[in-house]
Amino acid sequence: MTARPTPATAVAADGTIFRDLDHDGVMAPFEDPRLGAAERAADLAGRLTLEEKAGLLFHAIVETSPDGTLAEGGGRIAERGIREMVLEQGIVHVNVHALPPTARLAARWANAVQALAAEGRFSIPVTISTDPRHSFAENDGAAFSAGAMSAWPEPLGLSALDDPEEVRRFADVARREYRAVGLHAALHPQIDLATEPRWGRQFHTFGPDAERVSRMAEAYLDGFQIGPELGPESVACMAKHFPGGGPQLDGEDPHFPYGREQVYPGGQFELHLEPFRAAIARGVSALMPYYGMPVGLVRNGEAIEEVGFGFNRQVLTGILREELGYEGVICTDWGLLTDTVAMGLPLPARAWGVEHLDLPSRAQKALEAGVDQFGGEQCPEVIAELVRAGRVAEERLDASVRRLLEVKFRLGLFEDPFVDEDAAEQVVGREDFVAAGRAAQAASTTVLADPQGLLPLEGTDRRVFVVGLDADEAARLGEVVDRPEDADLVIVRLEEPFEPRADLFLEPFFHQGSLEYRPGLVSRLRILAAHAPLVVDATLLRPAILAPVAEVATTLVATYGSGSAALIDALTGAVPPRGTLPFEIPASMDAVRAGLADVPGGTTDPLFPVRHGLGARD
Repeated sequence: MTARPTPATAVAADGTIFRDLDHDGVMAPFEDPRLGAAERAADLAGRLTLEEKAGLLFHAIVETSPDGTLAEGGGRIAERGIREMVLEQGIVHVNVHALPPTARLAARWANAVQALAAEGRFSIPVTISTDPRHSFAENDGAAFSAGAMSAWPEPLGLSALDDPEEVRRFADVARREYRAVGLHAALHPQIDLATEPRWGRQFHTFGPDAERVSRMAEAYLDGFQIGPELGPESVACMAKHFPGGGPQLDGEDPHFPYGREQVYPGGQFELHLEPFRAAIARGVSALMPYYGMPVGLVRNGEAIEEVGFGFNRQVLTGILREELGYEGVICTDWGLLTDTVAMGLPLPARAWGVEHLDLPSRAQKALEAGVDQFGGEQCPEVIAELVRAGRVAEERLDASVRRLLEVKFRLGLFEDPFVDEDAAEQVVGREDFVAAGRAAQAASTTVLADPQGLLPLEGTDRRVFVVGLDADEAARLGEVVDRPEDADLVIVRLEEPFEPRADLFLEPFFHQGSLEYRPGLVSRLRILAAHAPLVVDATLLRPAILAPVAEVATTLVATYGSGSAALIDALTGAVPPRGTLPFEIPASMDAVRAGLADVPGGTTDPLFPVRHGLGARD
């Protein structure tokens, strides 16, 4: 058993054992484990300096080291090292991207972060957050592949199962693996309605159907947070992107200047609020507004200011706080205030509609809109100066500070923020967790067309030529051959179609633009189909224009982030494929361009409708 860091403890005059966070040997109210989170948060907030309060209002990206030690200085994305952030700037909410390679080393790093925090004046523990990291997509701006953790389909695949219990099972597993390595906050679920088929962020949504997305969101929160009050075993969720990031003009993403407009040509703004209503009722801990700026939006006779949602008081205070009654944390999406250069590429601040404002004025406008915390930023001195200059009242900061501290108290971090390295190694990637993830990948497979009844592929008396499929796994189907001319069966896995872009930071990771496959690829499939029956698996992290592929494929299936083993499980019927489409498959790009960005299923005569799926044959 490896040694765990032990929090400094003391005994109060009445015999209460407490963690001596301020190092004075006396139990202050915020140290009293018998008091409620709100009372403790209010007491601690009243003891903080202006600079310490300002630090709490930032949620910064942090770098790690492969050996589990603390990284010094900035790095690939982070501007500063963890020591400077925590002890000098008072930033105690951090967003980790690359984790150390093993569960033990990840836990060791998290413990080192908490030991560092214990050196502070009040030993405020660090809340460590993460984007999704249980599936296949690798996108520094959105999600990370599973690594040592169990691998599941993307949320689109979970939605394809249309089974809240499966979503709850996934979230429970993910929660256990997160907490085992010291992760306390999930920058998800993403509950936008994916109504614009070209939008590059929909792979982590549950699709465009508001009722289905709401059910999935409720189950997701149940598994991660356990209950609306949070507890020492919970992972606090930050649902995004309020008030719904799906209806992007031409499907372009507002991470980038060309995608800043969000539009409602079908008048469906209220529909996009529905999943957030469900999440709020379920007790979601935090919400993240999107970067987009509404264009031409009029609600209840009032024109909504055309500024990014993180700067929009009508939306954050008027709708979210006052109308929907939301009392949790509001944290901006990452990088609203400052321009970025990372990995050698620039990215302007996503200050859409307020580009003309300087950095302090942008921060002031966001605070006035109702924001509690700035994601991906590291400039608390700007907030402190706004208060000193009389531009922002310190009482305004106090309200946000109390909300943020209360979450830490509810998560039990002030009592014990440390984790056990041995336990982390036993929990992360546990055999039954991995098996459940693989089964979900296979089950979410959607059979789109199988007119000859080729599925399930039984027995091994065949020769198989494969493209994009692991040869060892394909051997479960028969002899794997090197030439299609020698095959009795051809299986091809297709990556999703997109337009590669690489001028701005994050662009290379975002699959955007046209939904059409390259014409040469379709010609290649036609050549392969001339030799043997052709099974095509189309990866659908967005809808794709599948009509040309459907014309040549003997059998057409769709997956949403799955490994070769899971696909073989589905094709053989070892795990019957029961997924149905979480979105429609448009007939053409002309149909996509003619659709209404905010309306679910808004294309004419789709090739396959939403919820289409043949399922397994007996």
